[in-house]
Amino acid sequence: MSSFGTGFHEARELEGGRVPQPGVVRFSRPSQTVRLRLFCLPYAGGNAWMFRTWPQALPSTVEVCAVELPGRGSRLLEPPHTRLLLLVRDMAEAILPYLDRPFVLFGHSMGALISFELARQLRDQYSLRPGHLFVSARRAPHIPEPDPPIHSLPEPHFVDEVRSLNGVSDEVLRNEELMQVIIPILRADFEMCETYTYIFGAPLNCPISAFGGVGDSETQREDLEAWRDQTTATFTLRMFPGDHFFLHSAQSTLLQGLCQELERLAAF
Repeated sequence: MSSFGTGFHEARELEGGRVPQPGVVRFSRPSQTVRLRLFCLPYAGGNAWMFRTWPQALPSTVEVCAVELPGRGSRLLEPPHTRLLLLVRDMAEAILPYLDRPFVLFGHSMGALISFELARQLRDQYSLRPGHLFVSARRAPHIPEPDPPIHSLPEPHFVDEVRSLNGVSDEVLRNEELMQVIIPILRADFEMCETYTYIFGAPLNCPISAFGGVGDSETQREDLEAWRDQTTATFTLRMFPGDHFFLHSAQSTLLQGLCQELERLAAF
């Protein structure tokens, strides 16, 4: 459950007198060269480390800002959230000092849901909007959860469900000591998603791009297409080879697509 390694910078104090919360955001490059900030949110059980290679594939004018959630990485000693809207409220306040430049949001699976509600929170509370919302491997928020909750299952059954999702390697699953660290985080993340209730609101006015895996049994194409209802701006859908975790298996192709859109946004 590491945080960013060499080449990434700790949270720093920015212009305007606001003092950022240390460890909440990890940065990829010095702020002097940045024209656009890309805030990245992980899937359940994930952390900021999963975005460590992204800066090499994206334009030099784009700063990868990976959000570290409580209970992992540099925030390992903090209790993880179990209610998504409370997390979003705290997150909006934490990243506010970094919204002095144009920004976009990216989230995969659980991170897509967090990113969506974060965009709504920033709009409703601070009158701010991202230049683009990228949502990956997650059905639209107004589509009900089709499966029964698993977060409160007894540990053996919970681990079996996690294993079936292919998100945790067999090597990690066999490491009892490591699993005792991971399981509480996974339970909290699943609880956060499984207790989430969509509240009807005005669509966002930023473009939304939805990404999906053609072999993803968890998220169907029509569930991704339903994101179209959440924006008054443009909507695009792109499918990639791979299952729910095409974020890793098709990473180079995914980043190529992101790069094209980010270059356009950073040019303004």
